[in-house]
Parts: sequence; C-alpha cells; structure tokens
Amino acid sequence: MSWLSNFLTSAIGRKLVMSLTGLFLIVFLLIHLTGNIMILIPDEGASFSGFVEAMESNPVIKVMSIVLILGFVIHIIQGILLYFKNRHSKGGKYAVIAKDNATWASKNMALLGTIIFLFLIIHFMDFFIPMKVLKEYGHHQLYHKVIAAFQNPVYVVLYVIGMISLGFHLAHGFQSAFQTLGVNNEKYSPFIKKLGMLYSIIVPLLFALIPVVVFLTHQK
Repeated sequence: MSWLSNFLTSAIGRKLVMSLTGLFLIVFLLIHLTGNIMILIPDEGASFSGFVEAMESNPVIKVMSIVLILGFVIHIIQGILLYFKNRHSKGGKYAVIAKDNATWASKNMALLGTIIFLFLIIHFMDFFIPMKVLKEYGHHQLYHKVIAAFQNPVYVVLYVIGMISLGFHLAHGFQSAFQTLGVNNEKYSPFIKKLGMLYSIIVPLLFALIPVVVFLTHQK
C-alpha cells in the first residue's frame, strides 16, 4: 500500500483529496441550508425542530455526520499541507502560480480558508459541542439557542463575514474541484463555471440572510 500512501501525500493526491472532500461539503451545505431556512418559518421553531429530529433519528444521517466531521478535518489538513508545500516551493514565500485570468479568490484561498476555519471553531463551540458532546441541551432547545445567538449583533457580523469568505472560497473551489477530477473541456467547463458562480453567490447569501432576518425581527 506504499503506492497509495505516496500518492495521497503527493501534490496531485492532496489536490484530489481536497476536491473530493470539497464536493462532499458542497452537498452538505445544501442540506444544512434547507434546515436553517426553516428557522424563518413563523411556527415557533416547529418546522426547524422537526427537521433536526428527522436528521437525528436517521441512522444514515448519523453515519454521514461522522463522515462529515472527517471530511472537514481532512479538507482542512490537506489545505494546510498544500499551503506550506506551495510556500516552501516558492522559497519561503507563499504564492500561487499566477495566470492572466486568476481571480482574487484563487490567489487568497489560504486567507479565505483561515477565516472559514475560525468561523467553524466558533460555530462548533456554540452549537455542535454543547449539544452533541456535552449534552447540555437537546435538538428541541436548539431553535431557541440559535435565535438567542442571532440576536447578538457581534455574532451576526461574524456570521456574515464567514459567509462572505465562504462565497469567495466556493467561487474558486467549486470549479477547481471539477478540474482536478478531470472534468475540464469545452463542453462542460462553461456550465460548471456558471453553476459554481451561482452556487457560490446564492448559498452563502441565503446563509447570511438568516441571522440578519432573525436579528431584525426578534429584537426585544
């Protein structure tokens, strides 16, 4: 199995793992967004709690939640390894091989990834760890915890910044993932590029609007 280890630790192998885990996380974001949007339904959290309960009771989702965490960890680790490898290859200064059409996002993936990583730490500390690890409250109380968090203007601002960073990250990462997997030709590339741009705008925008709407409509 040494060939597999050598491949996964090579630059190409790391990019492949980044692409596969990235696409998995892209799918997860749609599921997560579906649940979060239900927070805005004026039914005292019934729809949101029902969605969370359905996810919690589904054995497939329970297994996928473990896969999800592993996906986050692997994606982050591979991103860090690629960052330092690129930095080392450029004589101690991080740089991306510049192209005439290189976007700001493609040149600053490390910065965007760092902001998203810090956002995830805050997000996990506020919700995932208290509910899943410490068992401080169950999914029925999650709605009220989210509403309380979104009434804090500092948290709302941090959330929006995190989603803006995610949007730029996805703008480059979506298309890049397909290119790494070999889907890069005149027939499919334009469609993938447009789909990636729409996804990177609409999904983070909807995520960001949720705390803003809650903040504006739930002030005491």
